Amino acid sequence: MIIRRVFAIAVAGTALAGCSSFSLDSFKGAPPPIPVQLETVPPGADATTSLGPGCKTPCTVSVPAPDAGFSVTFNLPRFQPVTVPVQVIRNPGDFTTPASTTLEPSPVFAELKPAGPPPRVRKPMRPRKPKPAAAPAADSPFPAAPAPAAQPAR
Repeated sequence: MIIRRVFAIAVAGTALAGCSSFSLDSFKGAPPPIPVQLETVPPGADATTSLGPGCKTPCTVSVPAPDAGFSVTFNLPRFQPVTVPVQVIRNPGDFTTPASTTLEPSPVFAELKPAGPPPRVRKPMRPRKPKPAAAPAADSPFPAAPAPAAQPAR
């Protein structure tokens, strides 16, 4: 009976010794997703988070609890796109309060500005036709210019 106990303790000790990074954190589940409320003026914009999920505003998406901040980009036709950075604030908690994760800003809000009018397309200019040379007036003090001489054929 003693040999069995010694053998069981030795096996357990060997298993734990081989795993130098053993901690109780490995027994914790994945952190729950965080809801992110998204709003825009005007409503109806396509909102996409840098973490992947997206929706059409006003809406709420669930994102995996990130270790660092992320961003939300809002797009709406005929409006300039807007990207809003979001900070993740973790409160580790203590014996009386549980750990929590909050987002700043919450809700994530963007005011979309109209895009400028499209650039005007200018029509290409046509070359102007040369004006016909006017004959000098009969009472002009200047003589008429001689016509250019014909070039001999080569």
